[in-house]
Amino acid sequence: METPGSQSSLHRANLERVVRAVRLAGSLTQAEIARTTGLSAATVSNIVRELKDGGTVEVTPTSAGGRRARSVSLSGDAGIVIGVDFGHTHLRVAIGNLAHQVLAEEAEPLDVDASSAQGFDRAEELVSRLIAATGVDRSKVAGVGLGVPGPIDVESGTLGSTAILPGWGGTKPAEELRDRLGVPVHVDNDANLGALGELVWGSGKGVRDLAYIKVASGVGAGLVIDGKIYRGPGGTAGEIGHITLDESGPVCRCGNRGCLETFTAARYVLPLLQPGHGPDLTMEGVVRLARDGDPGCRRVIADVGRHIGSGVANLCNLLNPSRVVLGGDLAEAGELVLGPIRESVGRYAIPSAARQLSVLPGALGGRAEVLGALALALSEMGDSTLLDGSLPSVSPAFT
Repeated sequence: METPGSQSSLHRANLERVVRAVRLAGSLTQAEIARTTGLSAATVSNIVRELKDGGTVEVTPTSAGGRRARSVSLSGDAGIVIGVDFGHTHLRVAIGNLAHQVLAEEAEPLDVDASSAQGFDRAEELVSRLIAATGVDRSKVAGVGLGVPGPIDVESGTLGSTAILPGWGGTKPAEELRDRLGVPVHVDNDANLGALGELVWGSGKGVRDLAYIKVASGVGAGLVIDGKIYRGPGGTAGEIGHITLDESGPVCRCGNRGCLETFTAARYVLPLLQPGHGPDLTMEGVVRLARDGDPGCRRVIADVGRHIGSGVANLCNLLNPSRVVLGGDLAEAGELVLGPIRESVGRYAIPSAARQLSVLPGALGGRAEVLGALALALSEMGDSTLLDGSLPSVSPAFT
């Protein structure tokens, strides 16, 4: 039996530190593992050798700084994680392995007015279909990350009232999906998962402090502070869409007037352009028309960018992030929207905060949230399960 402070317990702790570092990063050189964990190069070398012999990690030749190195990643057959993203009009599911490789991914339309039970039925079916397509044994499922477009109460796991999925308020999404799949399910709102996706795979790689701004049917921000998602004690951190811009402005769905969302979200912006472009106009269509030179669409996108920039300036003054990543359809507008955002930040943010900030489009597009869900599942799984080969057993209903 291991005792605290014993040589065997210290060795076990070091094994878990190395596995955790590799699991969160996807792959690291041995030198990077040493820097990340604080372990000596010799200790890392011995641990990597032990993990490789046990089949937990794979080691491949690579180069770093022009010198030969060895890249360490978790074994491709050590397990899989599942990402599920519910959006305003879609359901997207991805299957990935513990080496951060996406094995299968699919999206399908989702009726926003459908009940939560129907939505989770669809998710269960799509998950089963994708796992079958990968040919991976279902017993290898280590966990599920789930994204929903609304605030999640940290203590109860309950989805707050949302106008985006109106029939889902008061449900407990993680419990609902866990009961169907029989494996651990971790839930977060879509903006937080977008931030996590861009942090691990996209425009936020290598950054410790960033804000991911998603503009769609609503407006939200995922906040990363010191490399970790910041949710706040109640899980509502990042509701940038409800910063007040004009206290005499339009009434927002939250009950206040003149929120940022009322000047930037699709439900408020599209009616400005539909008289000239038809009732079926979407934000994707607005961006496409703007890129093609349509003056009305270009003007509206520039106005939206300036309003978003005001909200970003407030974030800069409060949190001083080093990077802001714009997600959603609006990011495809490129400099048509990023330029006005930077202009407002330069006008309203503290100069020292504005100078340190870079504003970039998301690199993952509509995949940011589902990849963030994969990253959430990867971050929440325990390292002891990998070392002991004891992944959660899958319920009979799922098999």
